[in-house]
Amino acid sequence: MGRSRLHLPDAAAVLPLAAAALAPPLARPRWREYAALTKPRVVALMMFTAVAGMLLSTHAAVPWRVLVFGSLGIASLAAAAAAVNHLVDRRIDGLMARTRARPMPRGVLGVPEVAAFAALLATAGTALLLTFTNLLCTLLTLASLLGYAVVYSVLLKHRTPQNIVIGGAAGAAPPLLGWVAVTGQIDAGALLLFLMIFIWTPPHFWPLAIHRRADYARAEVPMLPVTHGVAFTSSRILAYAIAFWAVSLLPYLIGLSGGLYLAGAVLLGARFVGFAWRLRRDERWAMPTFHCSISTLFGLFVLLLADHYLIVPTG
Repeated sequence: MGRSRLHLPDAAAVLPLAAAALAPPLARPRWREYAALTKPRVVALMMFTAVAGMLLSTHAAVPWRVLVFGSLGIASLAAAAAAVNHLVDRRIDGLMARTRARPMPRGVLGVPEVAAFAALLATAGTALLLTFTNLLCTLLTLASLLGYAVVYSVLLKHRTPQNIVIGGAAGAAPPLLGWVAVTGQIDAGALLLFLMIFIWTPPHFWPLAIHRRADYARAEVPMLPVTHGVAFTSSRILAYAIAFWAVSLLPYLIGLSGGLYLAGAVLLGARFVGFAWRLRRDERWAMPTFHCSISTLFGLFVLLLADHYLIVPTG
């Protein structure tokens, strides 16, 4: 009997496959790298609350120029702050699994390009706000940019585990900015919307920090779960979730909303506290709690808008 032969694939068929396997992944379009610098999902949520602030500030129609160009101005400055954050954190981003695929750690964009992009966004945003809103809105938006890009990213993030508590003021500004863009003044309703997001920020961010605490420890960023442990952090999350639930009821008490919002806020707040309670007992609830925080805030602002437009004010 003849020996059996091992049939090898044709080299002409193998070589292209091998070359494809060894080749580096295809580069993304340049515009997508710049878009990634703006943290589009974060800015989208911020813009939703900013537009909500505009609409909640009045029962009259918001001037379309303010609505469109004011929103673009606030978004541009928020995106500029995000780009500066990429610039400041480029070293630690390369050490963390969550962020090492960002443009700067990958070497796709350099310091001069990112700095110029941030400056362009900041200039365009400032011009839009000065032209289509008012000076107070422009100054407050610039202050929030500096708060996030400098106070949080440079001064607080690497120095104190309370970084997200103090620095959260910048992220809480959008609904206040939207309100001021329309009215030109800071009212009780604007301050309450700011307070809601300010209290919401720690129980929103700390569950993510629990989930990614090894990354933060590797990068030597003193996030609360790294410095004080998961048990302490989860207890703080629960305390802040309860405080946020209480604060979320205040729009009804000051007359900013009616019964529709109140009923929804009671249910959404209870759900959020329930997730925080489960996290207190089991850290595997970290990411579910993080996602619940986003849906809770989104739901509250949807309810505020629904209440604002469905219920006709009396008097």
